[in-house]
Amino acid sequence: MRPFNWQIINRGVKMTLIREEDLIQSVADALQYISYYHPTDFIKAVHEAYLKEESQAAKDAMAQILINSRMCAEGHRPICQDTGIVTVFLKIGMNVQWETDKSVSDLVNEGVRRAYNDPDNLLRASILEDPAGARKNTKDNTPAVIHMEVVPGDKVEVHVAAKGGGSENKSKMVMLNPSDSIVDWVVKTVPTMGAGWCPPGMLGIGIGGTAEKAAVMAKEVLMDPIDIHEIRERGPQNRVEELRIEIMDAVNKLGIGAQGLGGLTTVLDVKIMDYPTHAASLPVAMIPNCAATRHAHFTLDGSGPAELKAPKLEDWPEITETGGNQVRRVNLDEVKHADIQDWQPGETLLLSGKMLTGRDAAHKRMTDMIAKGEPLPVDLKDRFIYYVGPVDPVREEVVGPAGPTTATRMDKFTETMLAETGLIGMIGKAERGPTAIEAIKKHKAVYLMAVGGAAYLVSKAIKKAEIVAFPEMGMEAIYEFEVEDMPVTVAVDVKGESVHNTGPAQWHDIIEERELTVQ
Repeated sequence: MRPFNWQIINRGVKMTLIREEDLIQSVADALQYISYYHPTDFIKAVHEAYLKEESQAAKDAMAQILINSRMCAEGHRPICQDTGIVTVFLKIGMNVQWETDKSVSDLVNEGVRRAYNDPDNLLRASILEDPAGARKNTKDNTPAVIHMEVVPGDKVEVHVAAKGGGSENKSKMVMLNPSDSIVDWVVKTVPTMGAGWCPPGMLGIGIGGTAEKAAVMAKEVLMDPIDIHEIRERGPQNRVEELRIEIMDAVNKLGIGAQGLGGLTTVLDVKIMDYPTHAASLPVAMIPNCAATRHAHFTLDGSGPAELKAPKLEDWPEITETGGNQVRRVNLDEVKHADIQDWQPGETLLLSGKMLTGRDAAHKRMTDMIAKGEPLPVDLKDRFIYYVGPVDPVREEVVGPAGPTTATRMDKFTETMLAETGLIGMIGKAERGPTAIEAIKKHKAVYLMAVGGAAYLVSKAIKKAEIVAFPEMGMEAIYEFEVEDMPVTVAVDVKGESVHNTGPAQWHDIIEERELTVQ
């Protein structure tokens, strides 16, 4: 039985009383909910793209995303190991009163704290205070980024999102001249974002206002459901809808594809919000949402905490297999430098055996130790290192969701690591930059790509996990994983050929050629 709907009369105006516990618990429940439930409109859009996709590598990546999503919905574990920075938009009715002596921000942050420390589904704490200094983890993923607006009415509307760093880091902002083309800027800019935002996803675009207004709009509009197909069917009814279709078509013609591997679908929808702006200005912000799209909406009306209805498992497609016909099995405990020389870009590997892990902080610590002539705590000769910061395990798990992090952040360490340690391979998300590719080619090493947005699926391949160095770093510590049939793609071979360069170029040409044929 739900609590009584508390309302009071204040000078003839009906007021709604919102209790502090109702907002706290609603935020906590929403964050748990979105950690393991994709929005069903997103799943439907990915599945439609999967069915149409002709690039085997991209199709396989989307298959892993869909399988992972269903597993998370069933197991109530995070879609991605990066459980995000929390962003909350609140529209607070003017006829609302609060039963609390705390600020609304305090209540929201208590909800975040409760959600991320839930023992049944621990979420990774990724928020660091003193960002330009010590960068110390707050341990509970607070504070959230909160936007509040006071509006007419007697309810509180809340949109909650958890945004991963890989996609957030690809956000772009520009002050165009009023006569400049927004479409041209987007088409020029999207390729510079690489694949670290884990396409296929959505682009949120804010147009107008001021610089900060455009950025906030770009984030807020990503909360809207995918509806581009409906707009295409009925036809656009205004300039914004025309622009959405124009940008989506132009971006997909680039051939970037799922995970940047080349293919027909890079974006599933383009969302746009605009606002009046100065006559001399045209601010434009673009923020991508990744394959771990996570957001929810609820309303508080004084009757108690929000109730979020669980989606039906029938909403998820049943996909059980990924990978093409050619799969190479690799024993990491036996592989040597000579064995990797014939691995081909785009080839699917199934890895078994022991690998080490390490992210930014571990790489910096190790390269500093090398520079000082100090011995490393782990032997990297003929080893593979996986760029990952896993979620803590619960119940019988060996490790929590453990998907890859963006590999380009480790580019500046690659030459030192390959030259000084005997490391022969790296595993991460998305492309490598020119500096890293040159080092890989020079030392005849390889870079393998795991699918971003398939963290729970990847974790099921991990049979043992042990911290072997830097335990004080938390999720940045070095682990040793023992894996069985962990799926990866050869992204950069010993010759320095990158599938993230060749794949999109190939599919861009294919799409262009088809268009010319139709014309």
